[in-house]
Amino acid sequence: MSKILMKIDGKEIEAEEGMTVLEAARTVGVNIPSLCHHDKLEPYGACRICTVEAQKNGRSRLVVSCVYPVEKNLEITTRSETIDRARRTILELLLSHAPDSEPLRILAAEYGADKNRFEKEPSFCIHCGLCVRYCAEIKGLHAVGFINRGSKREINFVPELVAAECWSCKECFPLCPTSALQAAYVFTAAQVSEIPVFEGDTD
Repeated sequence: MSKILMKIDGKEIEAEEGMTVLEAARTVGVNIPSLCHHDKLEPYGACRICTVEAQKNGRSRLVVSCVYPVEKNLEITTRSETIDRARRTILELLLSHAPDSEPLRILAAEYGADKNRFEKEPSFCIHCGLCVRYCAEIKGLHAVGFINRGSKREINFVPELVAAECWSCKECFPLCPTSALQAAYVFTAAQVSEIPVFEGDTD
């Protein structure tokens, strides 16, 4: 792949064509927070915490760095008052769904996000899609997916696959930044008599 010269936080770097801004930043040790990115998965752009400012030809705008491709002469700013304000609002919206999520609480402390700003939506899922994408892209099983739309969207396990595949796998569990995935699994497993809900159960 050809090389591209661009700037991140005022420092000129060399990135490979086809990279995203998030990937390019991480190659030079610049940390951009993200909750939906995974190195083994296709870019998704769901959580939008990785929002940065992109400037080219005198024009600047906020972009989602995990899906925004690098370009020649592109200038990226990863922290500013505008960026922090955008991330803070995004975090506050996510906290309304998952106020007890440890990754969210850590980021909220850094950006001064108020978890009580928006009315609570008891879904506990922030729709990062990590579990759905990992199961589909890495495992090729499609045992978990999204159902419904809008504010009613949630993750759901396929009962037949929970019994046949998930009990011995659970590789998606550590990826979940909230308790939604485990809760959905327990709910489905409890309805499938062939498997115990928790490891070690003898019932």
